[in-house]
Amino acid sequence: MSLVDDTTQDPALVVHLNGSGGALKGWVVIDTLVDGLAMGGVRMTPGVTEEEVAGLARDMTQKFTLAGLRIGGAKGGIVSDGSNREETFRTFGRTVKPLLHGGIHLGIDMGVTPADRAVFFDEAGYDPRYRLGAPDMPVDWRTYYEPLIDVTGHGVGVAAVTALEASGRTGSARVVVQGFGAVGRAVARFLEDRGHVVVGVADARGTISADRLPVAELVAVTDEFGLIDRSRLPQHVTLSSGPDAWLDIDADLLVLAAQKHALNAENAHRLRAGLVVEGANLASDAEAREKARAAGATLVPGVIANIGGAGAAALAVTRIVPFDLAAEARKAWVFDWIGDRVRDNTRALLEIAAARAGDPLPELFAVRRGELR
Repeated sequence: MSLVDDTTQDPALVVHLNGSGGALKGWVVIDTLVDGLAMGGVRMTPGVTEEEVAGLARDMTQKFTLAGLRIGGAKGGIVSDGSNREETFRTFGRTVKPLLHGGIHLGIDMGVTPADRAVFFDEAGYDPRYRLGAPDMPVDWRTYYEPLIDVTGHGVGVAAVTALEASGRTGSARVVVQGFGAVGRAVARFLEDRGHVVVGVADARGTISADRLPVAELVAVTDEFGLIDRSRLPQHVTLSSGPDAWLDIDADLLVLAAQKHALNAENAHRLRAGLVVEGANLASDAEAREKARAAGATLVPGVIANIGGAGAAALAVTRIVPFDLAAEARKAWVFDWIGDRVRDNTRALLEIAAARAGDPLPELFAVRRGELR
């Protein structure tokens, strides 16, 4: 057993990927091992770096520690524009086969789909149902995991509602969602269902805004990569292609559900929302968070808010899930478990922030780490 004691320490293991039976450039960074296990998603972009993967792996360690899960943090990165996907993920599967079978579970992240994961699992001959020293899962991975596609958005929504309630808000909030992939769409639906008003949505092509955006209509014209078809937009919306135009919309809540460091030192001065919730990994940089706090804004970091997908996978890998439940009851159990952890951590973070100046996250992390020992 090993639990990280210093968030500045080097990763436990860094593997450089050069390919097996084919060319590949990438890394798997294992930040920590707990009981011999670690897990995290695989990110594929043309510009992903070893430093970025290491930061994401450290985030995974923090997520699992904050959620009280006994598993270490890891992350994979593949440098690719997504062409030749089948060949890329076949090569990736052959290359990481020893890691997968050795207790390092790798899943999906930006640029990697469930279909891609199925390819590299198949090529590696890896089946999460079976692990030495652990009881077998009675259902296959896709049967368990695919119904949970919205669990990350659910957790982000819980964090947002919890923070809004803690601020004393009783009415509806004006919401901007930056990024309209699976997480952004799910959190937009979650918040609209609870009476909040989505006034802005951003994808890679720009920002769409209105006094009230119809979330269901936007979801219907959005592809699997989170791109909204401009030719099929509802009437009476405003389009902007300006850089980070989502920051300029008058809103109470900003959900960051897209790229790394979307909120950064260069654009943080434009922030208008009083509450920021991170639905993406590394969605803001340290200087932006400091500027947001100095301006009186509240920020709920991704290591608390977007635990859903990673947590759901970790619950299965560590065999915590009550697999004897029927499918719908099991899904509800996972959603409730994630929601409870996000709610508890959001409240605890805000209590620490109210009691003293500075970043409250290190103190909360130290408390949760102590609880795991």
